[in-house]
Amino acid sequence: MKKKYITAITVIVIVAALGGALLAINHSKKAKAGGMGMPGGKGGWGGGGGFGGGAQETSVRTMTAKNTVLTDFVITNGEIETQTSIEVFPSIGGKVVEMKVSLGSPVKQGDVIAYIDPSEPGSYYAKSPVIAPISGSIISSPVKTGQKVSVSSVITKIGDISNLQVTAKVPERYVADLRIGQRAEITLQAYGSEKFYAKVVRISPVVDAATRTKEIILNFEESYEKVNAGMFAKIKLYTNDYDGYPVIPQDSVVNNNDEYYVFVVKEDNTVEKRHVTLGKNIDGYYQLLEGISEGDSMVIEGMLTLFDGAKVRDVDAPAPAQAQAPATDKPAKEGR
Repeated sequence: MKKKYITAITVIVIVAALGGALLAINHSKKAKAGGMGMPGGKGGWGGGGGFGGGAQETSVRTMTAKNTVLTDFVITNGEIETQTSIEVFPSIGGKVVEMKVSLGSPVKQGDVIAYIDPSEPGSYYAKSPVIAPISGSIISSPVKTGQKVSVSSVITKIGDISNLQVTAKVPERYVADLRIGQRAEITLQAYGSEKFYAKVVRISPVVDAATRTKEIILNFEESYEKVNAGMFAKIKLYTNDYDGYPVIPQDSVVNNNDEYYVFVVKEDNTVEKRHVTLGKNIDGYYQLLEGISEGDSMVIEGMLTLFDGAKVRDVDAPAPAQAQAPATDKPAKEGR
């Protein structure tokens, strides 16, 4: 009987200990959560940090709408040539027995370029000189010593390499946009992304029926020592300016069933989904013809998860200044 009494007391003590431990754990969890109290109270439902607390902010990047000029352009290729050049022909046919110049050689008007021997078997003649008609540099020399030539054979081509131009062909669909004086950026394979600038000085009056292109001539705005005759040029020709409207990166426009929208940030840091009318799309930017006014703050990154009325935070906005503790005249206590 005594043994059963001791066993019962032991069970009661163990159960009481377990109950106390569970109560302490539950109380600790409530204290940490701080949000399981009464509705509306500090940390409760609708309170700061509790269920239904402040709306979650979405991080975005914005830009301020302002009227911007978009300049359209045409990309084409061309050749670097001398502005003035002349082909030199012999006065008589025969064999080239001597070349006095080579590619790039400077010559003066009246210099001998080559000698032609018109002799044939059974008849002998004096060598005939080929004379330079202008001063410049040899920019082409297609014949070699020993080669037979006629009066229609080009011996050399002389040009002024200090004054260069770019000859390019523009596709027919862009012909209406061509104007004298239009500016172009020229890049050359030898110099990577370095830019050289030229202007249109001549536009062909006809379209080449074979290539459906129109030839244009551009002169460099200044003398570039790096640019040589014969180089291959990549040309970015600026044509028409479009202004009077705000612009936005094309990837920032939301397309919903062929309806276009832009999210605009309001003063309370919520967004409004605005329907917009798009204009020209040039170099990755759209004109916004309707729906956006100058000064509007437009979302350009982070708009994929947004909805009308969503709360946002601009990652580029300066962080709010933190409040500083008030100054005190009391001396600091010395540590022990």
